[in-house]
Amino acid sequence: MDAKMMNTILNWIETNPLSATWIGLFLFLALVFLRDITQKKHTIQRNFPIVGRLRYFLEMIGPELRQYWVANDKEERPFDRTERSWIYATAKGQNNNFGFGTTEIQYEPGYPIIKHKAFPYPESKAYVHNSDPSCIPCLKIIGPNRKFPYRPYSIVNISAMSFGSLGKNAVLALNRGARDSGAFHNTGEGGLSHYHMEGADIVWQIGTGYFGARDNTGKFNLDVLKEKVGKNACVKMIEIKLSQGAKPGKGGILPAKKVNAEIASIRHVPEGKDCISPNSHSEFTNVKELVSFIEKIANGTGLPVGIKSAVGEIEFWEELAEEMKRTSQGPDFITIDGGEGGTGAAPLTYADHVSLPFKIGFQRVYTLFQKEGLSDRVVWIGSGKLGFPDRAVVAIAMGCDLINIAREAMLSIGCIQAQKCHTDHCPAGVATQNWWLQRGVDPEIKGKRAAKYIQGFRKELLSLAHSCGYEHPGQFTGQDIEISMGMNRYQTLEGLLGYKRDEVKFTKLQDYTVFPKRQA
Repeated sequence: MDAKMMNTILNWIETNPLSATWIGLFLFLALVFLRDITQKKHTIQRNFPIVGRLRYFLEMIGPELRQYWVANDKEERPFDRTERSWIYATAKGQNNNFGFGTTEIQYEPGYPIIKHKAFPYPESKAYVHNSDPSCIPCLKIIGPNRKFPYRPYSIVNISAMSFGSLGKNAVLALNRGARDSGAFHNTGEGGLSHYHMEGADIVWQIGTGYFGARDNTGKFNLDVLKEKVGKNACVKMIEIKLSQGAKPGKGGILPAKKVNAEIASIRHVPEGKDCISPNSHSEFTNVKELVSFIEKIANGTGLPVGIKSAVGEIEFWEELAEEMKRTSQGPDFITIDGGEGGTGAAPLTYADHVSLPFKIGFQRVYTLFQKEGLSDRVVWIGSGKLGFPDRAVVAIAMGCDLINIAREAMLSIGCIQAQKCHTDHCPAGVATQNWWLQRGVDPEIKGKRAAKYIQGFRKELLSLAHSCGYEHPGQFTGQDIEISMGMNRYQTLEGLLGYKRDEVKFTKLQDYTVFPKRQA
C-alpha cells in the first residue's frame, strides 16, 4: 500500500469516525469468527463463534457470581461445581487441588471418612508397571474357565454409552482415551461400531434390541455375533443388559430421523424407521433361560459373559444365585447399576423413583451371593456416580472389583452438564447427532483429556490406598471407612451395612500384571 492511499484512508477515518469504528469492529469480529470456527481446542467457541467466548468469561467470574447471585459450589446436581472442576482440571492435566480446607459438612448423615494409617505404604516401594504409575489391574481374572479369560488392566473403566446416544466424535474420543489409559470401553446397547475400533479393549453390550447381533427379523443371531467377535480381537467380554439404573424395565426409541444409513448399518435395522428397544428380552423369560443364553454366547464366542442390571425385587437374584450354584454356570461378572445412574433420556419418575440406589442395591445382591458361596466366583462391577476417588473407595470396600464411569467420562471430554441429552441439542457436541455441534469435539484433543482423567483418577486412588497402608485399592475393607450418623456419631461401613466383603488374598501388585491374550 503506497503513502498516497494510506493518507486517503486516514483522512477518511478522520472525517468519518463513526463509520470507521463500525467497519473496524466488523472486521475484528470477522477475524475472531474465522479464528473460533477453525480452532479445535475449545468446543463451545468452535460451535458458537464469538458468543461462545462469553461462556469462558462467565466461567472465570463464576465463583463471584454464584457467591452473590446464584448457587454455591455444592448445590448443583447431579454433579456440583467442585466435582466438575476436579474432573476438568484432571482431564486437562492442570492443578486439581483445592485450597483453604474442606467445605463439606462432615457431621452430615451419610458423609464418608476414609481412615488413614499411622504408617502408610511407602510410595517409594510402589511397583510401576510398564512405566505407568497409575496402573491398577483387576485382582481377579474374569471368566477363568472360558476360552479367552480376561484381566482388565484398569479397575476404572468407561461405562455403557451407545453410538447414537453419543455422537461419533465423542465415541472416538472416549475410545482413544480408554486405549491410552488402558481402560476398557463398553459399547452400550447400540452395538459395536467402527468408532469403537481405535485400539481400546471393548465390552460389547447386548440389550433387548440385540443391535449388531440380529437377523433381518430382529431376532438374536449367534452366528452374526461370532463372526464379528472373530474379526475384532479388541472385543474382550460380552455384557447382557437386563436394565439400567435410570430407567429399569423401560424400553426406548431412537426416532426415525436419527436412524441414518450409518446407524442402520451398525444396528442392523431399517434406515429411516423408528429403532425400537423393547422393555424385555425375547431370548429368555426366566432365570434358567437367562443362564442358558449366557452359556450359549460364552461357548460360541469363547469370551467371558456377564450381566448388567439395576436392583429392584430381590427374588430374581435369589433364583439366579440358586441356579448358578446348582449348575456351576452363569455370569462371569455382574454390573450393578445404581438408581442414581445416568441416561440419555428417561421419564422423570423412572429416573427419580425406580430402582434402588447403588449402595443399597449392591449390598442386597452381594450378601445374597455371599450366603450361597458365589460372591468370590463373580467379578463385581459398580456403576452409578462413582467417578470420584472417595466414592470408588466406598464401592470397592463394599466388594466391587471394578468401577464403571459414564457421565464423568463425558465431562472429561467437554460435557458442561447442560442436561440437553434428550433434545439432540447438546451444546458441547457430546450427546448429539447434529453434525455442526459434533464438530466441536475434536477426538484427538478430547481423547487425550479422557485418558488424563482416568489416569489422574487412578493415581489418586493409589494415593488413598497408600495412605491407608495398602499397595492396591482392592485391599480396602468396610473397616477402613466410617459413615456419619449425625452429630458426633460415626459407624464403620461394615457395621452399617451388616456384612464384610470377601477377604482379598493379596500378594503384591506385580503378581497381577499378567494379562491373558486372546488367541485365534
